[in-house]
Amino acid sequence: MKVVIPAAGLGLRFLPATKSQPKEMLPVVDRPIIQYVVEEAVASGADDILIVTGRSKRSIEDHFDVNPELSKWAATPELRALEEIGRAAGIHYVRQGEPRGLGDAIAHARHHIGNEAFGVLLGDTINVCEPPLLRQLWDIHLEFGRSVVAVEPVATEKVSDYGIIEGKSVRPGLYQCERLLEKPKPEETASRLGITGAYVFTPGIFDAIAATKPGHGGEVQLTDAMAILAEREPVFASEFHGTRYDIGDRFLWLKTNLEFAARHPELRRQLAPLLRRLSEQVE
Repeated sequence: MKVVIPAAGLGLRFLPATKSQPKEMLPVVDRPIIQYVVEEAVASGADDILIVTGRSKRSIEDHFDVNPELSKWAATPELRALEEIGRAAGIHYVRQGEPRGLGDAIAHARHHIGNEAFGVLLGDTINVCEPPLLRQLWDIHLEFGRSVVAVEPVATEKVSDYGIIEGKSVRPGLYQCERLLEKPKPEETASRLGITGAYVFTPGIFDAIAATKPGHGGEVQLTDAMAILAEREPVFASEFHGTRYDIGDRFLWLKTNLEFAARHPELRRQLAPLLRRLSEQVE
């Protein structure tokens, strides 16, 4: 399975931390965000991963590269696990010259992907699912031979923050998309199924992206391209089993760190009294 990971965003909500450091390299406990994403891809069956980067993203490449000197002096299980990722899947890179939207970022993968289906995971979203979320989508793709997007119910006040799908039910939790809307107002749709940022696409998505007109800020919106694709061939949307962690701003990043740390026995023990003390101070 080939997987594309767009990681070219500017990370403006995390400035000044992201002035010289990619948002995708911000740590969640002891690993950068993008390592969790690559681990999900490998656990889903990926053996070929293309990361779409941009300027000031070189540290992503360095992170997944071999460092013989460091491995010699710090041969920890964590480093060995990171090196194992490189042996499980080939990791490649291509640059998006300027931030022109998620659709444009995926278009940069066209020559690498060729004429086959592929997965997409966002470089700033961690999915904790069993089986892995991308594997869930890939299995549906194998069943129907079509593109599949992960969706989840969103609150009415959050509808305008998401791409929204409207569709007919195929079976519980699975829909065939009839309309896809990029960040609509709540009154513009009765659907509350928001696109979460995990996909499996047929190669038809590339022609659909090419036919998509740039929207706000000159960006090519992936949801708009998917709407074009849905007019040409069936596109499915699937709810999933598991939890999504969108590292979209500072609070969500801090919240994710706390939740992941709470799963670690030693860190949980150390954090518990601190959190109790902080809670008492707030009260």
